Amino acid sequence: MRKILNIALGVLLVGCGVNKKTAHPVLSANEINKNEIQESQVLQGTNSNIGIQESSIKLSLEYLASDALEGRNTGSKGIEKAAVFIENVFKKSAIKPYFETYRDTFNVKDIIGYNVVGYIEGHDPDLKKEFVILGGHYDHIGTAKEVNGDVIANGANDDASGTVAVLEWAKYFAKTKSNKRSILFTLYAAEEMGLKGSGHLAARLKKENLNVYTMINFEMIGVPRAENETMAYITGYNMSNMAEKLNSYANTEIVGFLPKAKEYNLFKRSDNYPFYEAFEIPAQAISTFDFTNFDYYHHVDDEADKMDFKHMTSFINKMIPALEGMVNASTKEIKLHNE
Repeated sequence: MRKILNIALGVLLVGCGVNKKTAHPVLSANEINKNEIQESQVLQGTNSNIGIQESSIKLSLEYLASDALEGRNTGSKGIEKAAVFIENVFKKSAIKPYFETYRDTFNVKDIIGYNVVGYIEGHDPDLKKEFVILGGHYDHIGTAKEVNGDVIANGANDDASGTVAVLEWAKYFAKTKSNKRSILFTLYAAEEMGLKGSGHLAARLKKENLNVYTMINFEMIGVPRAENETMAYITGYNMSNMAEKLNSYANTEIVGFLPKAKEYNLFKRSDNYPFYEAFEIPAQAISTFDFTNFDYYHHVDDEADKMDFKHMTSFINKMIPALEGMVNASTKEIKLHNE
């Protein structure tokens, strides 16, 4: 979530304006080869089975948060590698592009950015005209303040974790074909520049008069909350009945209320917000980062080895019936409270 710790802690963190004096990371041939092999392993396992496996989550996240991608800053060679990786996951799973290609191109501050959008049509002749959007941002800040010679801000939790979750659900629905409504799987660039990628896509889809039912953005879901807390929380909790309905579909309480999310107005600080503004629909973000359980926001130590893959696997799997309930409900059961 953009600049959330800046508000919470009142300190200047390295964000969009990274330290320009830090050395550009140089990768050895062995490091590059290792990560190319890792990407190949992920893609080879894409269609192995229907269940979402910890090994698949781990491989994808380790690649996206690897030094080879150099922190995935929008406009960089590293984020281009990430975009190609996402496209290849979609291709391997026979997930179609929604537009002519998978890429939704935009320009911000003379930098070319790409959202990556996959599409699975619903199988119900009527409900397929309604769309559910699942999203996360795949960009990060590139480099940050040097720590022990490391300047690469890998962005494992922020937001490779959310990106991987969206990819896993894309693969799941591609295999099961269980969705009555159509689904867009959307990965955004330039979130760290001020929600520019999601803003561009929301405006484009609105111009096309897409019939959007709901949108959920997944942000920083790589570490667990305390055992006595709900697994995740949803921003804008009181704005709709989304949390109530998702928990009902899942037959367990997955998402709850976080007071700090309301205090810091996180509803407006993540990639859900442009869709709420454009479509006036339930468009909210789900996260497991609660300001107490992760110390490396916009830090070079936001690395894959800090992620809890068992937690991620549990969360991603527990969300499946919640998402299936949402995409398959016979009527639009999730509503804004002011409707």
